[in-house]
Formats: sequence, C-alpha cells, structure tokens
Amino acid sequence: MKKKCALLTMNDLSNFECYDNLITGPLKDLGWDCDFVSWESKMIDWDQYKSVIIRSTWNYQEKYEDFIKVLNDINISNASLYNPIDIVEWNINKQYLKDLEEKKIPIVPSHWFKSFNFKEILKSFSNFDSKKLIIKPCISANADFTYVIEQHSVTNILNNLEDSFKNKEFVIQPFIENVIKEGEYSLIFFGEILSHVLLKTPKIGDFRVQEEHGGVLKSILKPEKGLIKFGFNVIKNLPKKCLYSRVDIIRDNNGFLLMEVELIEPSLFFNMNSKSAGNFAKVFNNWDG
Repeated sequence: MKKKCALLTMNDLSNFECYDNLITGPLKDLGWDCDFVSWESKMIDWDQYKSVIIRSTWNYQEKYEDFIKVLNDINISNASLYNPIDIVEWNINKQYLKDLEEKKIPIVPSHWFKSFNFKEILKSFSNFDSKKLIIKPCISANADFTYVIEQHSVTNILNNLEDSFKNKEFVIQPFIENVIKEGEYSLIFFGEILSHVLLKTPKIGDFRVQEEHGGVLKSILKPEKGLIKFGFNVIKNLPKKCLYSRVDIIRDNNGFLLMEVELIEPSLFFNMNSKSAGNFAKVFNNWDG
C-alpha cells in the first residue's frame, strides 16, 4: 500500500530554482506517493498524509507567524513533520547562532539589534574594525533585505535602512571578503550522513551567492578534511537530529566560520549530485528521528 507524503512548497516558484522534483521518483520506488502542497493553501486535510516534508517554502519570512501556524496544524495532525516544529522555531531566528557559538563553534562575528539605532550601527564599523558590514534581518531567507554597507557612504542609504529595519530584529556582521574571493561552502547532510558539498560564488559585482541572484554552483568532489570536520561538529551540536541539514561555511584568515545552518527549507541541491535524491529517499524511508 502506498504511503502519502506532502512536499511543502509555495504558491509561486517562478522566480526560484527548485530541484525537489528529483526526489519524487526515488520516493515512489520506496512506496511513497508525493504531492506538492503549498503552505499557503487553505483547508488542507493533513491527516491524509503520513509525512510532511518542508521544502520550498521560500516566502515564509514575509508572514512567518502564519507559516508557524500552518506547521502547528500539521504537527497536531496524524502526519509527521520534517524537520520537526521545535527545530523550525529554533532555527527561524538567526539568533540560534548564539547557541552554537556557546558550544565553541566559530561563527561570523555578530552584533544583534532589537530596534533600529543609526548611532549603534555606526559604532559597528569601529567595533568590528571593518569599513564594510553586512546587515540583515534575524528572520529572513533568500538574502531578502540584506545590505552591504560601507563606512564612507552609509549615510546615503539611511532612509532605506530605517525603512527596512525599523520593525525588525537584525544582525550586523563584518563583510568577509572571502565570500567573493573564494565563495561559500554548503555541506548537505541527510540525517548524520554527509551527502555532497558545493561551493557557491556570487556573480561579478554582487555578494549574494544564491542562484536567483546570479550565483554560480560548483560541486566539490574532494572537500578538505577540515571543512568536513567543521560541518560534522555543527551537526552533532544541533538541539536534535534532523532529517536534512545544510551547513553554510565561509573561510576567513583564521579558519572556517559558520554562516548559517539551514534546517527549515534549504535547497538541498539534488541537481548537483546524481546519487543525492536516492540517498535522501532512503534516509527518509528509514528515518526514526
């Protein structure tokens, strides 16, 4: 008898690159019928599904309270939610990085703000000893409302910054130039198994590595041992086991730094590794986490 699985998505993916269609075949081979279901849909009977996997819900940050309500509806249904709701609630605000830093995982240096204060933003240049900073919301995706601000010109975009962050918690970090020179590594894990590694680099003149912003992806077939060790250290320090995780890492002059660990709706880049979709299906089918 076929088991039903919902792959949670959004109404309109036309502006995004999504590869989740690659897992439906391997899941079907293991006895799963998969439906793509928008989290924005109304009156869904979640009890009809044995499992719901959060996948391409890439607009949740625009109305994250509604998103969490939908996940809670799924959580109280007969369906099993992956990743689980408590992990989503932990991971949805970038301040989770504080928890990992307390566990001795090096993160990109960060200052956290609850409200907009331009004087405090200006102090960050000297506090980080950097003439270029990144500012982004604590709840965000796809580099939305992410700015590079430079000391000599920050006053020119004061109005934009105030409009973007007056009602949002946000974080300021020094701009790590290596995101342009080398790129950002993504380590894809299914359970505690490393599936594949890729390097994401921005297009010329940009700092954003997402494909939607022109970023370029490259498979890393022989990742260095230090990178793999760093990724596994992040995975073992998560609050609980996750069906899927993406660990985003950058290198600075002193070694590797954690940028993000994505546990809600990361692209898992099934297109970058021919075995990854099948391996994901096998881990999911046997999952007891």
